[in-house]
Amino acid sequence: MTDRERDEFNTRYSSTMLLRKLKTTRNIRNFVRKHEAYMETITFDAYIRDLCAHRGALPAHIIAASGIDRVFGHQIFSGVRRPSRDKVLQLAFGFELDYDGVQQLLKVARKSALHPKIKRDAVIIYMINQEMDLEYAQRMLVELSLPRLGEERHD
Repeated sequence: MTDRERDEFNTRYSSTMLLRKLKTTRNIRNFVRKHEAYMETITFDAYIRDLCAHRGALPAHIIAASGIDRVFGHQIFSGVRRPSRDKVLQLAFGFELDYDGVQQLLKVARKSALHPKIKRDAVIIYMINQEMDLEYAQRMLVELSLPRLGEERHD
Protein backbone atom coordinates (compact mmCIF):
# COMPACT_ATOMS: atom_id res chain seq x y z
CA MET A 1 0.00 0.00 0.00
CA THR A 2 1.45 3.37 -0.99
CA ASP A 3 1.58 6.36 1.37
CA ARG A 4 -1.22 8.04 -0.60
CA GLU A 5 -3.40 4.93 -0.44
CA ARG A 6 -2.70 4.60 3.29
CA ASP A 7 -3.65 8.25 3.89
CA GLU A 8 -6.88 7.85 1.92
CA PHE A 9 -7.68 4.69 3.82
CA ASN A 10 -7.02 6.30 7.20
CA THR A 11 -9.41 9.13 6.44
CA ARG A 12 -12.30 6.83 5.55
CA TYR A 13 -11.47 3.61 7.36
CA SER A 14 -10.39 4.28 10.93
CA SER A 15 -9.21 1.76 13.50
CA THR A 16 -12.53 2.23 15.25
CA MET A 17 -14.43 1.14 12.15
CA LEU A 18 -12.11 -1.82 11.67
CA LEU A 19 -12.57 -2.84 15.30
CA ARG A 20 -16.35 -2.57 14.98
CA LYS A 21 -16.27 -4.88 11.96
CA LEU A 22 -13.91 -7.25 13.75
CA LYS A 23 -16.24 -7.51 16.76
CA THR A 24 -19.14 -8.49 14.54
CA THR A 25 -17.35 -10.84 12.17
CA ARG A 26 -18.34 -14.47 12.17
CA ASN A 27 -15.32 -15.72 10.24
CA ILE A 28 -11.85 -14.46 11.16
CA ARG A 29 -10.22 -16.03 8.10
CA ASN A 30 -12.49 -14.10 5.74
CA PHE A 31 -12.07 -10.93 7.79
CA VAL A 32 -8.28 -11.10 7.68
CA ARG A 33 -8.24 -11.87 3.94
CA LYS A 34 -10.63 -9.00 3.21
CA HIS A 35 -8.88 -6.42 5.41
CA GLU A 36 -5.24 -7.53 5.48
CA ALA A 37 -4.03 -4.61 3.37
CA TYR A 38 -5.30 -2.29 6.09
CA MET A 39 -3.61 -4.26 8.85
CA GLU A 40 -0.10 -4.06 7.51
CA THR A 41 2.38 -2.52 9.86
CA ILE A 42 5.63 -0.85 9.03
CA THR A 43 8.75 -2.23 10.67
CA PHE A 44 10.52 0.00 13.15
CA ASP A 45 13.71 0.18 11.09
CA ALA A 46 11.76 1.17 7.96
CA TYR A 47 9.85 3.77 9.95
CA ILE A 48 12.97 5.46 11.34
CA ARG A 49 14.69 5.38 7.95
CA ASP A 50 11.59 7.05 6.46
CA LEU A 51 11.63 9.57 9.30
CA CYS A 52 15.26 10.38 8.48
CA ALA A 53 14.43 10.78 4.80
CA HIS A 54 11.48 13.09 5.52
CA ARG A 55 13.65 15.23 7.79
CA GLY A 56 16.66 15.20 5.51
CA ALA A 57 18.73 13.71 8.32
CA LEU A 58 21.41 11.06 8.25
CA PRO A 59 20.99 8.07 10.56
CA ALA A 60 24.51 8.72 11.90
CA HIS A 61 23.45 12.20 13.07
CA ILE A 62 20.29 10.87 14.74
CA ILE A 63 22.26 8.11 16.44
CA ALA A 64 24.83 10.61 17.74
CA ALA A 65 22.11 12.98 18.99
CA SER A 66 20.42 10.01 20.67
CA GLY A 67 23.45 9.10 22.74
CA ILE A 68 23.29 5.53 21.45
CA ASP A 69 26.41 3.52 20.67
CA ARG A 70 27.19 4.01 16.99
CA VAL A 71 27.34 0.29 16.09
CA PHE A 72 24.18 -0.52 18.05
CA GLY A 73 22.40 2.45 16.49
CA HIS A 74 23.23 1.32 12.97
CA GLN A 75 22.04 -2.17 13.87
CA ILE A 76 18.70 -0.64 14.92
CA PHE A 77 18.46 1.33 11.66
CA SER A 78 19.26 -1.79 9.62
CA GLY A 79 16.76 -3.96 11.50
CA VAL A 80 19.40 -6.29 12.91
CA ARG A 81 18.63 -5.26 16.51
CA ARG A 82 15.36 -4.32 18.16
CA PRO A 83 15.61 -1.38 20.54
CA SER A 84 14.42 -1.32 24.12
CA ARG A 85 11.83 1.25 25.15
CA ASP A 86 14.61 3.50 26.48
CA LYS A 87 16.51 3.31 23.19
CA VAL A 88 13.32 4.27 21.34
CA LEU A 89 12.96 7.26 23.67
CA GLN A 90 16.59 8.21 23.08
CA LEU A 91 15.94 8.09 19.33
CA ALA A 92 12.88 10.29 19.87
CA PHE A 93 15.14 12.91 21.47
CA GLY A 94 17.61 12.48 18.61
CA PHE A 95 14.83 13.12 16.11
CA GLU A 96 13.57 16.04 18.26
CA LEU A 97 10.04 14.65 18.09
CA ASP A 98 7.07 16.29 19.75
CA TYR A 99 4.84 14.39 22.18
CA ASP A 100 2.63 12.87 19.45
CA GLY A 101 5.69 11.90 17.42
CA VAL A 102 7.21 10.17 20.44
CA GLN A 103 4.01 8.26 21.14
CA GLN A 104 3.87 7.19 17.47
CA LEU A 105 7.51 6.09 17.56
CA LEU A 106 6.81 3.99 20.66
CA LYS A 107 3.73 2.51 19.01
CA VAL A 108 5.60 1.51 15.86
CA ALA A 109 8.33 -0.03 18.05
CA ARG A 110 5.58 -1.91 19.93
CA LYS A 111 6.59 -0.39 23.24
CA SER A 112 4.34 1.05 25.91
CA ALA A 113 3.30 4.67 25.51
CA LEU A 114 4.48 7.37 27.86
CA HIS A 115 2.08 7.70 30.77
CA PRO A 116 1.83 10.80 33.00
CA LYS A 117 1.07 8.74 36.13
CA ILE A 118 4.51 7.11 35.93
CA LYS A 119 7.00 9.51 37.52
CA ARG A 120 9.84 8.87 35.09
CA ASP A 121 7.48 9.08 32.10
CA ALA A 122 6.05 12.34 33.45
CA VAL A 123 9.54 13.86 33.54
CA ILE A 124 10.22 12.65 30.00
CA ILE A 125 6.89 14.07 28.78
CA TYR A 126 7.75 17.39 30.38
CA MET A 127 11.19 17.43 28.76
CA ILE A 128 9.67 16.66 25.35
CA ASN A 129 7.00 19.35 25.71
CA GLN A 130 9.66 21.87 26.75
CA GLU A 131 11.76 20.84 23.73
CA MET A 132 14.72 19.99 25.94
CA ASP A 133 17.58 18.00 24.51
CA LEU A 134 18.62 14.55 25.67
CA GLU A 135 21.52 15.81 27.78
CA TYR A 136 19.26 18.11 29.78
CA ALA A 137 16.63 15.37 30.15
CA GLN A 138 19.28 12.98 31.46
CA ARG A 139 20.46 15.54 34.03
CA MET A 140 16.89 16.13 35.19
CA LEU A 141 16.27 12.39 35.59
CA VAL A 142 19.42 12.09 37.73
CA GLU A 143 18.44 15.15 39.77
CA LEU A 144 15.09 13.50 40.52
CA SER A 145 16.80 10.18 41.41
CA LEU A 146 15.33 8.42 38.39
CA PRO A 147 17.20 6.13 35.98
CA ARG A 148 18.70 7.89 32.99
CA LEU A 149 17.53 6.82 29.54
CA GLY A 150 19.59 3.84 28.45
CA GLU A 151 20.02 2.64 32.02
CA GLU A 152 16.98 0.39 32.13
CA ARG A 153 16.39 -1.40 35.38
CA HIS A 154 14.92 -4.87 35.37
CA ASP A 155 13.04 -4.95 38.68
